[in-house]
Amino acid sequence: MRIRDSLGPLFLDEEFRAAFGVRGRPGISPARLALVSILQFAENPTDRQATHAVRARIDVKYLLGLDLTDPGFDHTVLTGFRERLLAHGLEDKILDLLLERLAEMSLVASGGRQRTDSTHVLAAVRSLNRLEFIGETLRASLEALRHGRAGLDARFDGPGMAGTVRNAG
Repeated sequence: MRIRDSLGPLFLDEEFRAAFGVRGRPGISPARLALVSILQFAENPTDRQATHAVRARIDVKYLLGLDLTDPGFDHTVLTGFRERLLAHGLEDKILDLLLERLAEMSLVASGGRQRTDSTHVLAAVRSLNRLEFIGETLRASLEALRHGRAGLDARFDGPGMAGTVRNAG
């Protein structure tokens, strides 16, 4: 709740006008969708969980400036929002506007040193390494079985296998 109290409105719908038309029935505010995207980055929920938070959590409703009775929106709206940002070259717009607003309030300085937490990158690499290790172990095991027992070639070269062991390396 302190975000809205301290920073005021972070985004205006006009800043996303290139991606959202003005004809037809008004849609969900792109500025609100941008805030939901920031919340998704901070809290890491899925689209469904994020839209549930918009419907159910008072703090999220307050941040977005919604009435307590606001029904929220469908989770697919977030996917459409991201697709529109990408299609119109606005993928960096949310971060740029946020940094601009924070710089105006002297909460971040331009040209300063940045530190990043690479924990999530290392965890992803570790998961990938484990997956590759398992795949390599499986390939080596099948290769050892194939070479170690006569007649196993015929079993591995059956209709569903199509030379899987030979092609795995």
